[in-house]
Amino acid sequence: MYHEFFGLKEPAFSIAVNPRYLFMSDQHREALAHLLYGIQNGGFVMLTGEVGTGKTTIIRCLLEQLPGNTDIAIILNPMASAPELLSTICDELGVEYIADELTVKVLTDALNQFLLDNHRKGRKTVLLIDEAQLLKVPVLEQIRLLTNLETTTEKLLQIMLVGQPELKKLLARPALRQLSQRITARFHLEALNLVESKAYIYHRLKVAGMPEHQLPFSDAIIKKIHEFSGGIPRLINVICERLLLGAYAQNRHQVDKQIFAAAVKEVAGTATQQEVKEAAASRTSWHAVFVGVVALVMAGVWFLVPDQVPANATSSNTQHSSVDASLVASGSVIDARRFVSSVATSSSSAIAAPVENLLTNVATRDQVAAQLALFKFAGLNAIDKQAPCTSLNKSTYECAKAKLNSWDELKELNRPGVMTLATPDKKWVYALLIGLSENHALFLVDGAEKVIPWSELVVQWNGDFLYVWSRPAGFEGSLQLGDRSDLVTWVAEQFAKLDQQPAPLTRQFFTDRLQKRIELFQANNGILPDGVFNEQTLRRLNEALGMDKPLAELDEQKLQQQIGAKGL
Repeated sequence: MYHEFFGLKEPAFSIAVNPRYLFMSDQHREALAHLLYGIQNGGFVMLTGEVGTGKTTIIRCLLEQLPGNTDIAIILNPMASAPELLSTICDELGVEYIADELTVKVLTDALNQFLLDNHRKGRKTVLLIDEAQLLKVPVLEQIRLLTNLETTTEKLLQIMLVGQPELKKLLARPALRQLSQRITARFHLEALNLVESKAYIYHRLKVAGMPEHQLPFSDAIIKKIHEFSGGIPRLINVICERLLLGAYAQNRHQVDKQIFAAAVKEVAGTATQQEVKEAAASRTSWHAVFVGVVALVMAGVWFLVPDQVPANATSSNTQHSSVDASLVASGSVIDARRFVSSVATSSSSAIAAPVENLLTNVATRDQVAAQLALFKFAGLNAIDKQAPCTSLNKSTYECAKAKLNSWDELKELNRPGVMTLATPDKKWVYALLIGLSENHALFLVDGAEKVIPWSELVVQWNGDFLYVWSRPAGFEGSLQLGDRSDLVTWVAEQFAKLDQQPAPLTRQFFTDRLQKRIELFQANNGILPDGVFNEQTLRRLNEALGMDKPLAELDEQKLQQQIGAKGL
């Protein structure tokens, strides 16, 4: 075997979980400490991390360090109903129950009696749920109710949820806020940094018996391994295994750039080929269904998009629409924020312009051109002129596409962006929205600002809205009390800038002080003051710091006065 060629006693980079190869970085030790704390002191503990970051390894290590007076139920496949989950917990703990009566009450009563008996014996009971991001909301609510099983002094059941980052998003839902508030310790496993990746590789080689004088990876190659894997231990194993095999095939004891390039191509290529095979099989199986669904969707779009401008219900509405439409149809440009631009004389008739003329004045068929206009308006540089959004620095700004259903949602988002509109002849066009009032929308066209009545616009808008905003790398949608990460430091530093303070309230740990500061900011900005740093709070904070440009606020009353003063 190739491992003998390198002086190894066994393969060093198997993806199977082997306790002998356990590598504990500083953050892994801290994660293990969080879990042990949950067992020893009670409460609700959550551990999250990307696939392959070492969550299962930590669980294995935890099992080896459990106190002797601990009983643990481990749920590895949580995709079940509440009764099924409760029965699995009872089975894991050896709890007796009536098999013919699998109701929540029967199972909960049996579990409660077992927990009381265990407590009297001086034993602790732990429930550990892996892949917890797969849990359904009703099941999570049942888990919350299990924390109500307690004596007058302590909880009878300690619960640990382990899962991927989606678990944090799941628990951030308003329906699960009671469960989220009961979590006493949270820890998120990050990928290894370069120094940790190097230590990880050397550790596995040493455990496998690698002679110190025969290391196959130079520092330059290790850096490439880290960049390719992103610091994910499982991916490091995959690429290192392939590198050693490639070097063995060429009778080389050192991995060079050519071997690395070939290994990367093989690893990525294998995955790609597999995906292609699976996709092909899926297309073959579901081809007929897919065609039917597409036909229905196309028919729905065809009939839902109006062929002409809807008739106005009253004569007063008709007159109002005609006035505003004349402004646009005549090519007039209104700076609705400053009200200093002149309005060209409208035609003698006050007949409303067709919707297609309205859209022609503010929209383009070129989607990329609309995106480039958005970038220019936001002060951003698009490196790739053919695909602007792919050329953004993801650590600072990103493109986001929202599906909005109302004026209120657009106003709450409060960002300039590209709207997708449908012309009467069923063609998509794209317009750059930069301002909004109750009844009008302000667009930017070739550097000129143009106004369209919202009532004329909304019937042509399909709800798609593309905008650009500042979002820190790694932000999954929410941060809350107990979280620990570099993002927490970043949030605290932003509030320090806002408050003009020399130092942030905290670093790394989401503390009570940071939570109270966020609650105050949320209350002052019309956001539910729950202390959770979510996307809505981030948008408002970006606006306060001048990081994102908001929609221009148009004064509807002044706009109408401006229109009236022109005699239109």
